[in-house]
Amino acid sequence: METIEILRQLAIIIIFAKLFGLTARRLKAPQVAGEIVAGLIIGPSLLGWVQPSQFLAGMAEIGVILLMFNAGLGTNINELKRSGLKATLIACAGVFIPLVCGTVLFMFFFGFDKVGSERFYKAIYIGTILTATSVSITVQTLKELGKLKNFTGTTIVSAAIIDDVLGIIVLTVVIGFKDPSSNTLKVVLNTALFFVFALVAGYLFYRIFKIVEKRYNHTRRIPIVGLALAFSMSYIAQHFFNVADITGAYIAGVILCSTKDSDYIARKMDINSYMLFGPVFFASIGLATNVKNIDTTILFFSLAFVLVGMGAKVIGCGLMAKLCRFNRLESLKIGCGMMTRGEVALIVAQRGLAAGLLEHTFFTAVILLIIISSITTPIILKALYSRDKEIEQGQVAVAN
Repeated sequence: METIEILRQLAIIIIFAKLFGLTARRLKAPQVAGEIVAGLIIGPSLLGWVQPSQFLAGMAEIGVILLMFNAGLGTNINELKRSGLKATLIACAGVFIPLVCGTVLFMFFFGFDKVGSERFYKAIYIGTILTATSVSITVQTLKELGKLKNFTGTTIVSAAIIDDVLGIIVLTVVIGFKDPSSNTLKVVLNTALFFVFALVAGYLFYRIFKIVEKRYNHTRRIPIVGLALAFSMSYIAQHFFNVADITGAYIAGVILCSTKDSDYIARKMDINSYMLFGPVFFASIGLATNVKNIDTTILFFSLAFVLVGMGAKVIGCGLMAKLCRFNRLESLKIGCGMMTRGEVALIVAQRGLAAGLLEHTFFTAVILLIIISSITTPIILKALYSRDKEIEQGQVAVAN
């Protein structure tokens, strides 16, 4: 792609993403929902002014890394420790229930078959796609609402990170059905080694950063070093341990979240994210979709896939949250916060296609799930959090 064409597309994305984002906010919906709709309108689905490209995909990846780094910087370590066990249990339920529901859905539409048959493996793979969670949109929504640092918000982010790890393990196991060379034990070991590495390297870097921070307190060198750490941890996670790069970015933020300059770093990162990389990332979700290519023969399955995919996360994560002694409203927030799908679901689908466990026609269902869950989740979360104010106002009125 020529440089002049890149500039044209970036200008269109930024203008339309911000225009629709501000419109969404005026309609009392989160800005991210408007930015995703902007991508749908300027992309192949409607106007065709911007086409997906490797360059835009790379910028979108930087956008999600910055977003997850910021989420880590905004983490409350004490709340993270307190939510650790509960987040793990919620993540386990958020993987198991969608896996079962997706498998049963495929069999309902295309027939039940004996265990070990090719159709049975394909059914399980449909369930595997539904295990993926995309936390980036939920993180941005919680940031807009000012709820990222509270116990419920921390639990959602922690559970989503653990969910991705579990999803990678499930993916490897299912791929192993068709590819005997796939080593499940190696994936589990690599994941465990990454977190051991993150713990040791994180502590060492934290001590080094405290020295740098003391010498160059509140200078621009501090966020530069922080950004370098985010990119380094993202690369190390993906390249050496085969763990999602966004997990590495989040860990980098957690390493620095207890430093004095964590808020200063977050503000500097927000400038880049808000002005360029964030709009490109959220618009790219819409750009990746072309509704003109939807196959009507699989439309009913796709709609059912969306409903089951979103509902299974809400039921699985929400019920487990209730068992973990969250109240009803908090449990619903956690369940809804976990139902977004994004790049992880696409990666899982692409791996299934390469392994012969998924057909091209099912990509319609995956894309629809990503688009619908990405737009509706921020709106639902905002509505749920608005009920907190209603409850507080009711309590004040009763007290008076």
